[in-house]
Amino acid sequence: MSFTLAIVGRPNVGKSTLFNRLVGKRLALVDDQPGVTRDLREGEARLGDLRFTVIDTAGLEEATDDSLQGRMRRLTERAVEMADICLFLVDGRAGITAADQGFADILRRKNAHVILGVNKAEGRAGEDGALEAWSLGLGEPLRLSAEHGEGMDDLYRVLVPLSDEFEARASDYAPVTDVDVSEEETDEDAVPVPTRAKPLQIAVIGRPNAGKSTLINRIIGEDRLLTGPEAGITRDAISVAADWQGTPIRIFDTAGMRKRAKVVDKLEKLSVSDGLRAVRFAEVVVVLLDVEIPFEQQDLRIADFAETEGRAVVIAVNKWDLVEDRQEKLRELKEQFDRSLPQLRGAPLVTVSAATGRGLDRLHDAIISAYQVWNRRITTAKLNQWLGAMTEAHPPPAPGGRRIRLRYMTQVKTRPPGFVLMCSHPDQLPESYRRYLVNGLRDSFDMPGTPIRLTLRSQSDKNPYRAKKKSTPSRLRKHVGKPIKT
Repeated sequence: MSFTLAIVGRPNVGKSTLFNRLVGKRLALVDDQPGVTRDLREGEARLGDLRFTVIDTAGLEEATDDSLQGRMRRLTERAVEMADICLFLVDGRAGITAADQGFADILRRKNAHVILGVNKAEGRAGEDGALEAWSLGLGEPLRLSAEHGEGMDDLYRVLVPLSDEFEARASDYAPVTDVDVSEEETDEDAVPVPTRAKPLQIAVIGRPNAGKSTLINRIIGEDRLLTGPEAGITRDAISVAADWQGTPIRIFDTAGMRKRAKVVDKLEKLSVSDGLRAVRFAEVVVVLLDVEIPFEQQDLRIADFAETEGRAVVIAVNKWDLVEDRQEKLRELKEQFDRSLPQLRGAPLVTVSAATGRGLDRLHDAIISAYQVWNRRITTAKLNQWLGAMTEAHPPPAPGGRRIRLRYMTQVKTRPPGFVLMCSHPDQLPESYRRYLVNGLRDSFDMPGTPIRLTLRSQSDKNPYRAKKKSTPSRLRKHVGKPIKT
């Protein structure tokens, strides 16, 4: 990456639409209502032969207090300071407002390289706004249409002279990119070690106001994500790259997930969908609970979704600093966990305090442990030795008087561990016996908590050559059925 470009401007001028246009994917949420974007979202942008980091910011508000709008403004101003170039976007159809004039003065003081872009300038409707933009004193305005891709060649010509100036700085800047990360299967016995090129993917999910953004800020050591007492602040699934106790990670902050019946707003539906997408990209999912109301129905649904998607799961209970009788509370939490989530039996349960940072070392160790189990591979020889002992201790049932025979087992994949069991009459093997085998795998090979996929396949006892008729030699075919002369 040669430089970083921050897109700033008033709410609803098309910043997120332009961001999606530059990165080539619909990463940022886009809606007609203003103020959709609240956090800083970074992505890998491509424009011609230019490669750079683009930052989508919250709409600049005139509030400067500690309200939500004021905190959003401070976060945007921080992006302006850290960016090499600022693209100040105005609405060509709405014209230049007093707020645009004030923000232009701020940008001149905070950033040396400011590009003025007039969005929604396609056709005659945007001509007046483009001419009026000269009054901001930021040089020649670029007429753009983020929705239709117009004006991208003009933006390219402006950025090319600036790219060489910042190319040397790019080697020292580690960008945080929101890119689709697909699972990669490995046939090696060794657990892959996270690197800067392939960091450990972690998603933090939970109900609204559980403290997800606060926890991630504490992990990365800076106020990178917008936080506050209001529930539902986070809307986009924002990923942040960091080095956590020597482990390169990319951690996803997601929107709070309420019960489906309560989600009626279109924007909230988009936010939840974006969070579910982050879970599918993650390797380890941290289900964050509120210690005051843990293991409610929605928490169980969220944890079950992570297990269904085949992710390594860690249960973290936040706001532990508010608990007085901690030993009794911890015992109660473990009982609730074992009773409510049997499909995640043995998964790590960690108590943390995002406000004070207590328990983050235990959370790190639990995530690494869950990741290693998620990548574990068992040799076929050990599996079949174990299978013999399991069937000897508890033979499979005999429906209709014919016992189901378990032939052999092998592991076909990791992430999560997947096994194939060859047997007779797989469709008649009861679910209880399948659970018996899965729980045995967890206990015998130290795989607590991780999802285990067990597939049954049929193997016939029949001789494949028994049904074939022996062919008669051609020299004897004319004598078949006739008496033999002696």
